[in-house]
Amino acid sequence: MRRAVFAAVAAALASTLVAAPAASADPAPAEPIAWGACADQALTAAGAQCGLLSVPVDYGKPGGEKIQLALSRIKHKTPEAQYQGVMLTNPGGPGASGLRLALAGARVPNHAGDAYDWIGFDPRGVGSSKPALSCQPNYADYNRPGYLPLTPGLERTWLDRVKSYAEDCGKKNPRALLENMKTTDTVRDMESIRVAFGAEKVNFYGYSYGTYLGQVYGTLYPQRVRRMVLDSTVDPRDVWYKANLNQDVAFDRNLRIWFGWVAEHDDVYHLGKTGEAVERVFDEQLLKASFHPAGGVIGPDELIDVFQQAGYYQLRWTLLGDALSRFVNKGDWQNMKTLFENFGGRGDDNGYAVYLAVQCTDIQWPVSWNQWRADNWRTFAKAPYNTWQNAWYNAPCRNWPVKPGKPVNVQGKGVESVLMIDETLDAATPFEGSLEVRSRFPGAALIAEPGGTSHAITPRGNACVDTKIADYLATGKLPARKPGRTADVECAPLPQPTPPPSAAARSDAPVKQGARLEQPLFG
Repeated sequence: MRRAVFAAVAAALASTLVAAPAASADPAPAEPIAWGACADQALTAAGAQCGLLSVPVDYGKPGGEKIQLALSRIKHKTPEAQYQGVMLTNPGGPGASGLRLALAGARVPNHAGDAYDWIGFDPRGVGSSKPALSCQPNYADYNRPGYLPLTPGLERTWLDRVKSYAEDCGKKNPRALLENMKTTDTVRDMESIRVAFGAEKVNFYGYSYGTYLGQVYGTLYPQRVRRMVLDSTVDPRDVWYKANLNQDVAFDRNLRIWFGWVAEHDDVYHLGKTGEAVERVFDEQLLKASFHPAGGVIGPDELIDVFQQAGYYQLRWTLLGDALSRFVNKGDWQNMKTLFENFGGRGDDNGYAVYLAVQCTDIQWPVSWNQWRADNWRTFAKAPYNTWQNAWYNAPCRNWPVKPGKPVNVQGKGVESVLMIDETLDAATPFEGSLEVRSRFPGAALIAEPGGTSHAITPRGNACVDTKIADYLATGKLPARKPGRTADVECAPLPQPTPPPSAAARSDAPVKQGARLEQPLFG
């Protein structure tokens, strides 16, 4: 997921919504899944199997060209009498690999996940699915133009750059696949997976963009949904231009919350005793890096990319506090370089290519650059850190090489059971989206974590939340639904992290290149 626009735009979006088409007949897989060993060591250690499923590249031509979806499976550990069925999962993005989500069942408390077959999959075009999209592998490399288009020349440089990326996507990938990368295509893939497993109904656990897949699947195939968990829910009214503008404001808010937390631990980080003081230090580093990139590679773009993580996950706050302290107080740009390379897509643009292929074709984005410019500068006044980063991230949609479709009018009246979870200061999928989806799914109950800023992270050791997820997966029982547009139950979020006393001493030990950083299972 990536960020509010005006009434005229909202009206235009509303006019493009289409009623949910009738679900097509059950697709018949061309061949069974040949299960074998997984290449991923964590999956292998957990006893997972991996395989490929052939599906039509175009469901309008079921007998035509096929692509292959990469799947993983960890089978249930309970007696057959206690078996609860297939649990299909998706980590979001769009563009994120989902194979490792087969591991998620082991993280559900009280062994409530043991009764399910947990299924991870790389959606069409992603990762180990075939073919996988790629346009310019080194697009997110160093020496990019500064995100802020402060001059007409810099703006033109970026416009040429994003157009070049979109054109290369059209040249280097199968046209038929690019024309069939919409959310509805992946939803039909999910239905093909259900049929391949011979399941009358599926369970689904979706994160972030994965919640939108769940919404659309529940709209098109409501009779096929048994239980559904949606963590950090996309607002279907804002797909996708407005959603990205909304994100800008929310990410900047969360970054300032992190500045305040850093200030509270000034004895460790030595960056200022107030959030405003830490923000001034951060701004100074952005300005300095604009003129003289640290180590010749760490400019303002790289700093924004790294510290956007503070808006996503509190579990990375201490890591980022150490990084900024070392960068400012010790000149340690090498550690910052390593973080940028661990968090970003340097040298591998598959996730980014798929992200665009989905978002650019789910709906028509504004064609006029004047509208983009006006909307983003207006948003920049409230959110100066992330607005233009996000604008250029999505700008290839203006030049995307295939025609867009129209989004489904999400409604979940036929879905009996959905458990939703969201932290109320989630930046990537603002909380209002969870309230909106709850209003459209009468069978849904929403757990809110007031004041929490983390995104799409369950189960993560919050006993109040995790036990409710476990109870739901074990019994199907939802929290009682309250009247009105509100959450049904509240759980306090996990407390903000406390840096260990050794944090300052640790700052001499850089993050190793390629090291797996503490992160969500699907990160």
